[in-house]
Amino acid sequence: MSARITGTGSYAPAKVLRNADLERMVATSDEWIRERTGIRERRIAASGEACSDLAVQAGRRALEAARLAAADLDMILLATCTGDYPLPATACLVQHQLGATKAAACDLGAACSGFVYALSVADAYVKTGMRHVLVIGAEVMSAMTDWTDRNTCVLFGDGAGAAVVSAADGEAGILSTHLRSDGNLSDLIAVPGGGSRMPPSEKVVAEKLHCIKMKGNETFKVAVRTLEDIARETLEVNGLRVEDLDLYVPHQANVRILKAVAERLGLPLDKVMLNLDRYGNTSAASIPIALDEAVRSGRIREGSLVMLGAFGAGLTWASALIRW
Repeated sequence: MSARITGTGSYAPAKVLRNADLERMVATSDEWIRERTGIRERRIAASGEACSDLAVQAGRRALEAARLAAADLDMILLATCTGDYPLPATACLVQHQLGATKAAACDLGAACSGFVYALSVADAYVKTGMRHVLVIGAEVMSAMTDWTDRNTCVLFGDGAGAAVVSAADGEAGILSTHLRSDGNLSDLIAVPGGGSRMPPSEKVVAEKLHCIKMKGNETFKVAVRTLEDIARETLEVNGLRVEDLDLYVPHQANVRILKAVAERLGLPLDKVMLNLDRYGNTSAASIPIALDEAVRSGRIREGSLVMLGAFGAGLTWASALIRW
């Protein structure tokens, strides 16, 4: 029995925030943003539009693609760092809104690596008896963005992507997943305030400690190295070469990171799925959004060999190899 992705879906809020809009908010320019990140625009959730709202839309589209009803689900795994509330788990709200009456539900926090981490959990559950698991990556990054910090506010966007992982016969499916972390580097990307270490307070809000902080240069170097290393490890474990890949779907963080990784691997850019120019960095949502677009545009077909690669706060990084 294998664990196979049988349907994908995605959703992005209607509001588009373009680089030109950011020029009126902070000291930046469209040219500066595009040259350093590759981003032209990003989507921003409407007032009152929360993480669960995005996740439900993506989940419904994935279920439709898989030709399943929500009642068929055994579990919902939601990868997010921007849930509706500190508790309950946002996945439980999604479970209720979808009508997945038989499904267990929980959140998984691994920042930008969250979807691949959750996919690994779904793979294990399906291979040990579950029939259908809905894996969602959903983020409202605008809720933790400091819109006066030009180094971070240009990077992030909101959105959600989802995949149904189902038990299936045959050799196609998730071939392997690989998960790594290094808490020694946890200060490179962090939201310092709002948790039990630094509970919500007037000081936290006044100093914007509830917003994301990033050490960009250090993060860039570590991201390139770890994404290359885990990609090579994944191929080696499966007895494959870079040339065997049909498509690489990485976390959409920065086009310079992704080009550097592709160059180090010897992977042509036409085999790299890129859509961050339209969405920015949507954290745990970025890979499933890109995956859904690749499936619906025909870049992924039956038999395609697809690798996912993620890097995020924690630090965490992860990969998955899938035979479609």
